[in-house]
Amino acid sequence: MINWALLGILFATALVCCAMGFKRFVWFMSVGYGYAVAGIAVAALCYGAGMGMMNAPLAAALLVCAAYGLRLGTFLLKRETGNKAYKKLLDSKVGKEPPVFVKVVMWLCMGVIYVAQTAGLHFRMVNGTAADACLWAGIVIMAAGAVIEALADKQKSEQKSKNPNMVATGGLFRFMRCPNYFGEILFWTGVFVSGLTAYTGAFQWTVAVLGYVCIVAIMLIGAKNMEKGHIARYGEKPEYRAYAEKTPILFPFVPLYHLN
Repeated sequence: MINWALLGILFATALVCCAMGFKRFVWFMSVGYGYAVAGIAVAALCYGAGMGMMNAPLAAALLVCAAYGLRLGTFLLKRETGNKAYKKLLDSKVGKEPPVFVKVVMWLCMGVIYVAQTAGLHFRMVNGTAADACLWAGIVIMAAGAVIEALADKQKSEQKSKNPNMVATGGLFRFMRCPNYFGEILFWTGVFVSGLTAYTGAFQWTVAVLGYVCIVAIMLIGAKNMEKGHIARYGEKPEYRAYAEKTPILFPFVPLYHLN
């Protein structure tokens, strides 16, 4: 079943929430990303409640999704506007703002991707699939991913404020060098899993799989770029090299140490 009205509402919501990218291009994919996810979850919750499609477990999953996006968007906004050192580093990476037509294309593409990423939840709602083990498992995985990412962001901020000339190595960073990216992958795995028993037809499966594959690929690219930046800034430090050689880059206890 394809509910084009709901898809249109979610797409429009995503566009509104990430429109701040017109002010700063990178915000389409950072601050706007978090707020778009939160907005989509709230819009789906309101639509489902109004149309009599909602049950308590699905509402809980959407609330977890909304909290995840709101926390992430607010954290990124504070970091990119309030942290002078990070803002300077970001400016050096981003460079000049692209033309308006490039921003429009990115804006539309991001709206599509964000709706696809959340497909596990809104397709389950549209299809009227009852709460089952996949939904409950998805909620648990989502919550675990959200907590891990939030904790990693907090720990990194605290450690970098004390020692700005070295990567974070304590807390969750003892087990992997990118626990925030791992938490994000875990969260979206939960969203995808939540819909496994609900997806029907080629369209829904294609949208859900592409949304999930896309965010995992983005996280892998992000981890690769992070490692490249760390090598450039800290590669001469023996303590960094020792840390990087013994700590998995993305998945705990998986001996994958480098993506470059």
